[in-house]
Amino acid sequence: MKEIELLSVPLLEWIGYIASVLVLISLSVSSMLKLRTINLFGSAVFSFYGFAIGSLPVGIMNLIITFSNVYYLRALYFQKDNFEIVETESTQEYIQKFLTYFKKDIQKIFPDFQSEYNKNQIVLMVMRNMNFAGLFIAQQNGETLEVELDYVTPQYRDFKTGPFIINHFKKAVDDKKVKTIVATSKIPQQIKYLKTMGFVEKIAAHKGNQFYLHL
Repeated sequence: MKEIELLSVPLLEWIGYIASVLVLISLSVSSMLKLRTINLFGSAVFSFYGFAIGSLPVGIMNLIITFSNVYYLRALYFQKDNFEIVETESTQEYIQKFLTYFKKDIQKIFPDFQSEYNKNQIVLMVMRNMNFAGLFIAQQNGETLEVELDYVTPQYRDFKTGPFIINHFKKAVDDKKVKTIVATSKIPQQIKYLKTMGFVEKIAAHKGNQFYLHL
């Protein structure tokens, strides 16, 4: 406590401001995983701040929130989710409603996406614990699958849905006759996701950055 008392008042105030900003940021994100993670740091800093200024209610309350975030983060990381894939067509009314509802968010990640149906198109609804978690649309050209849309709703963006889709194609290599998945993107968020999923980048200036995954 003596070391804490040596901290200048302005420094303590900055710690309080930082804690407030972290908590506010956590409340602005849609992903539960990100919300809990950022809120964990915010509540931990707020707890320190409370004890440092001698405010036990602030310190104790935020310490409890910190442990609560740890508990729920552990549950999020280790919970066993039930995934199901439903193969459908992009012309289905429910798919069109889904695309319309998430249109603005989809355009942020897939600005060139156009929902145009043809017979070589593969459309997969990804169900997670019986909730519509994502939509995968791709064109099959021989043994190559060209990704048009690999969209996951904000609350499920924790890198669990992607591996399930890839495993689906690995298990169905003989049926689908797909050996390579190709994705194109210039969006940093999507590039990070593709690399995390194991895609290998190949620069193609006329198309944007292309990423290949061999099954």
